[in-house]
Amino acid sequence: MQKETKKNSLSKKKTSKRNDAPKKDKKTNSSKASNKTNSAKKQNNKPEGKKKTTKRNTDLYSKVIPPVSKDPVKISFLGGINEVGKNMTCYEYKKSMFIVDCGLAFPESDQLGVDFVIPDFSYVERNADAIKGVVITHGHEDHIGALCYLLKKINVPVYATLLTAGLIRGKLAEHSLEHEVVINVVKAGDEITLGDFRVEFIKVNHSIPDAVALAIKCESGTIVQTGDFKIDTNPIDGGIIDLSRFAELGKEGVLCLLSDSTNAEQPGYSQSESTVGATFRNLFNEAGDKRIIIATFASNIHRVQQIIDISAKTGRKVALSGRSLENVVSIASELGYMNIPDGTLIGIDEIKNYSDDRLVIVTTGSQGEPMSALSRMASGNHRKVSVGYNDCVIISAKPIPGNEKTVFRVINDLLKLGARVIYEKMYDVHVSGHACQEELKLMLSLVKPKYFIPVHGEQKHLRYHGRLAETVGMDPHNIIIADNGYEVSVSQKFIGISGTVASGKVYVDGYGVGDVGARVMKERLHLGQDGIIIITATIDGASGELLSGPEVVSKGFVYVKEAELLMNEAVALSMNVIDSFPPYSFDINQMNTKLRDSISRLMYERTKRSPMILPILMEV
Repeated sequence: MQKETKKNSLSKKKTSKRNDAPKKDKKTNSSKASNKTNSAKKQNNKPEGKKKTTKRNTDLYSKVIPPVSKDPVKISFLGGINEVGKNMTCYEYKKSMFIVDCGLAFPESDQLGVDFVIPDFSYVERNADAIKGVVITHGHEDHIGALCYLLKKINVPVYATLLTAGLIRGKLAEHSLEHEVVINVVKAGDEITLGDFRVEFIKVNHSIPDAVALAIKCESGTIVQTGDFKIDTNPIDGGIIDLSRFAELGKEGVLCLLSDSTNAEQPGYSQSESTVGATFRNLFNEAGDKRIIIATFASNIHRVQQIIDISAKTGRKVALSGRSLENVVSIASELGYMNIPDGTLIGIDEIKNYSDDRLVIVTTGSQGEPMSALSRMASGNHRKVSVGYNDCVIISAKPIPGNEKTVFRVINDLLKLGARVIYEKMYDVHVSGHACQEELKLMLSLVKPKYFIPVHGEQKHLRYHGRLAETVGMDPHNIIIADNGYEVSVSQKFIGISGTVASGKVYVDGYGVGDVGARVMKERLHLGQDGIIIITATIDGASGELLSGPEVVSKGFVYVKEAELLMNEAVALSMNVIDSFPPYSFDINQMNTKLRDSISRLMYERTKRSPMILPILMEV
């Protein structure tokens, strides 16, 4: 009887507890679930034990968190890290891969004869079956310049905004690929599916229209890659960066942020592109009756538009010099991104029909590229434009790191010709398309990433950007400074370098892609620094007897007429080397080697220089 009383008492207590739960729990879902449970009790009149089970399951259901996949996202950097240019990133999740950007870099001063440098595609080629597409953030050469070379290796769809797609189509036509590749036009706010990934496009400001950032989504989380960006509150095209969307993603939860580091060392905010227009107006007034020549990036459509607008208002005609500039302006006008007043644009051949005070020439070559239009003007080799005292030359660009010497060489050459030269440090004739420190910190604060990888910049830029992330509260252990060839794995639980992939530089020289390797570059440097000596001789193929020669020719080493004694000494030594081999039992390869070593030793002893030695022995 006592046991039974205790049982009833316990049962009442438990029932009371269950009935009180909804009152204590302020969450709507819990309250609703409890009410449903109480309702079920009345209707079904189920035993007490079953009621307890229902209650426990309800509590668990109200606290369920959607399961997060344990598979990490792998991010492989094929370019754009520890360098400016050649941007290319590969994302992999489960069995799906896709590529973001595929750009080129301009050659450095020691890369003789090279037109430009592209990424090594061998990693992508090995995984061609898994690649779902290529997503492009904007139309600058360092993001699209190598795309045609990639598409010759693997044929996958390309996703880009309207202007970017137009610029890409122009390149595909040059490579006879316009009918081979599918270009999908997207716009900011769109979302596409690439295998296990979903990619959302977000509006950003940059020095070219139609630039976008990417929100890359999969079961493991969301990764944001900003592409090149700045925060311009007064952009030329009126489209302001979508900061609200970045903030929404930050509230939803961002696993990792990859952000542009180019201006990480620059304090404050980047200036608006519209400020350049005000400077141009003042310089046009100052120019008076002088001819104006403006060098800028071919793809800086907003700047070219401002130049055309001011020229039209001041009664000047505009001529374009440079094939890339002409192509970009043509495509941008056709797609509605530029508005050129009737009669403003003239051909470069027509400039002779107008006085200097009625002319503006917009040209390429702001980076001092040796074969660019501006460089040819500075050296006096341009067929249509001769620079003189009545020219005002404006270089509306900042030298890319590594290009400073070539840019200032062009400036000095223009000054020698008598022109007035205005460049970035003198006036506000250029503003950057990349975010400065305060903008970078704002992006970090809005996105609130769990992990952070600075990209697009040299080591100093990446390190500085990492320190900026720490100032807004990021754990330094959650910041990865990567390098080209690194594979970074990221999941909800960790981030780390999980391996390496094939990466490197492939040199494009004329029509040759990759046929100029490290060995060829070393030979070019050797030739450029020390010159070459060629030894030619004809020998009997059977006996090894010297039939004619040897003759010694020097190119780029010494002027033969002024070093006759040295050349005679080289001839005598060559004869001795050939005669030192026994007749009928000589090895032509050994003879070549000994001849090369002997002449090389002689030249170093006499001149302390080491020219390239090239023996040419012909057997008859």
